[in-house]
Amino acid sequence: MFLPKWLIALLVLVFTALAAWTYLLAIERNPLPFPDRGSRIFSTPSPEAKEALVSLLARHGIRERFQANSSGILRSIMWDGTIINYAPPDVVEKLGHATASIGLVADDPVASANAAAEFLRSHGFEASVVLDAEPELPIAFVVTNATSGTVLNFRKHVIHLPRPQSVDTNPE
Repeated sequence: MFLPKWLIALLVLVFTALAAWTYLLAIERNPLPFPDRGSRIFSTPSPEAKEALVSLLARHGIRERFQANSSGILRSIMWDGTIINYAPPDVVEKLGHATASIGLVADDPVASANAAAEFLRSHGFEASVVLDAEPELPIAFVVTNATSGTVLNFRKHVIHLPRPQSVDTNPE
């Protein structure tokens, strides 16, 4: 059976790319924005505390992938999907002084947040939707007493968010 050299080269290239991607997925370093499983967000009380925490996580193998800062919110997105951020006091106040968040991906963040709030209320919890915490991003928050110090946030897929800023990949 005759196989052209170009076909063999293409098959080797495809196999190598799939093997590299599989390896990166296995070590939790997916270079692609898929799948977007949402995020877990932890806040710090100051920009300096955020930088210290990001450096500490890097020492333990959880390195910063990129930054997505907006309207005074400093956001470091780690390779494992965890987000470490600093939010100004007015934003923290809007979110009921919550310092953590469970981020969920939704096609329509506002509708999903309203549905989640209604679901929680139907189960006997208080829940309200906050839309103006980060007005320039398509993020809707649910503040609820079903969690302690944590809010839920619904956002569009990462490909529909503003382009993040690259970070230096050299560990300190």
